[in-house]
Amino acid sequence: CCLGGSLTDHPQHDNRDGNSHNHDKMSPSQPLAPPGLSRTFYKRELGPPAVAFSSEQGQAIFTDALKSGTMKAFFSLIEQFRTQDEPAYCGLASVAMVLNALAIDPRRAWKGPWRYFHEQMLDCCLPLDIVKNQGITLEQAACLARCNGAAVEVFFYGTVSVDEFREMVQSASSNPQHHLVVSYTRQAFNQTGDGHFSPIGGYSPDEDMVLILDTARFKYPPHWLKLESVYHAMEARDS
Repeated sequence: CCLGGSLTDHPQHDNRDGNSHNHDKMSPSQPLAPPGLSRTFYKRELGPPAVAFSSEQGQAIFTDALKSGTMKAFFSLIEQFRTQDEPAYCGLASVAMVLNALAIDPRRAWKGPWRYFHEQMLDCCLPLDIVKNQGITLEQAACLARCNGAAVEVFFYGTVSVDEFREMVQSASSNPQHHLVVSYTRQAFNQTGDGHFSPIGGYSPDEDMVLILDTARFKYPPHWLKLESVYHAMEARDS
């Protein structure tokens, strides 16, 4: 399933904090940056309200969720977890990840004799050069999944209540044959950028949190977010 508004993550949104991020992170023990390096970024600090998956708190949430049986979809997804190839490829990466997690045969070669979904193969709904510049919408993500063999349902914000969304998350997280991809605004979580796609990797009933398997791993690691906050973060619409 895909949920949310029609959002894209444009690379230019990521540069609005200038060079301050790199300078703040420098320490006297680090070598001087090569020319041009100060204009680039190495990861972002993941702060509240997100809880990093690898943190002590994140691991504790995972342990409790695992006991509840709502992490069954996690394992097939984590086997296929990938970092998006382009700044605007979050939708393509999410779709490729789910298609591979569902063990759908692409019936065409990736490289050599191997058949395997890759972002560069997802061009049946929109030319890749356009996607590279502007990303994809929710409906285009659904189109990509359908034309590559997945059964897809799309739910825009407002068509289901937060309680219905919670039931859907619990159901999908408990079944490795069903996966959810959400399209939401990062700004709701004090993250840089705006529209973004990522699969939901699991659910914690005790904390009422979802695990976001963020495909932009060069920027943010997997992290837990409150389910209701994710639900409302899907309200934003792409202009």
